[in-house]
Amino acid sequence: MIAYTALLDEEKGDYEVFVMNPDGTGQKNISNWEGVDWAYYTCQDKIYFLSDRDTCHHCYLLYETDTDGNIRKVTNFLMADSQMSARKAGQELIVRPKATLDSAFYIINLQGEILKKIYPGLAYLNDPCFSPDGKQVVFRGSKTPRSKDNENHIDELFIMDDDGKNLRQLTHYPATDTTARWYNYHAGPPHWAPRDNLLTFSSFQKKKETLFAIQPDGKGLRQLWPGGYHDWSPNQRHMAYGLEGADGNFDIWLIGANGNGNHRLTTDSLFEHGPLFVKVEK
Repeated sequence: MIAYTALLDEEKGDYEVFVMNPDGTGQKNISNWEGVDWAYYTCQDKIYFLSDRDTCHHCYLLYETDTDGNIRKVTNFLMADSQMSARKAGQELIVRPKATLDSAFYIINLQGEILKKIYPGLAYLNDPCFSPDGKQVVFRGSKTPRSKDNENHIDELFIMDDDGKNLRQLTHYPATDTTARWYNYHAGPPHWAPRDNLLTFSSFQKKKETLFAIQPDGKGLRQLWPGGYHDWSPNQRHMAYGLEGADGNFDIWLIGANGNGNHRLTTDSLFEHGPLFVKVEK
């Protein structure tokens, strides 16, 4: 199935986690909370999402659920609005705590206990992603803070060992492109496609959000197709991604790995984004 986040009520800030079949049928709300629920990661049959259901408005903890909506709280410390990743068959997660709490990435177990803290030494860090062998981490980072008061902020992809050593910058946003504002992704949340050993990410360039691929050594940058937050199917034959259509509505789309066979999966008036493939246990 595909999990995703939908905005049900903008005035109330009501975001919900949904699941649907890969053809767009069977859409179902599985979080059912009149607040913020944002799905950010899946591992096998588990969906990991941030929510303010047990805290205050826009103060997030991490939760786990299956496609039937059986929810379990994972962390007791506050989380940043950030993608996460897993290694060791899903037994360890790398997450970003709230920036005011710490300037590190945390590696935690499934009970929310902190196993390791990683300090890249950058002013801004977010959206960590493990390499397939779990020995490296690619993430969004910057030497300057990210805020509406800092229009010079540019986020790039960085890679490091899982102890924070050997930090290297992978991407370099075009210096001649001034179309991205501070809130746009210069380098969006990365995904590591293991079959081709490629990192894929979105970038707001030339006034639109576009998906790119790059090798883990920073070589071979190439443009894919228009799109934003995305996820690869387990066999890497398809990608699900969010995109604003010609009608101005933001929906979930499915495309072949070669760029063919583009299909729009959601067609209602809701703002839908952040698709994630999730296994369904029979």
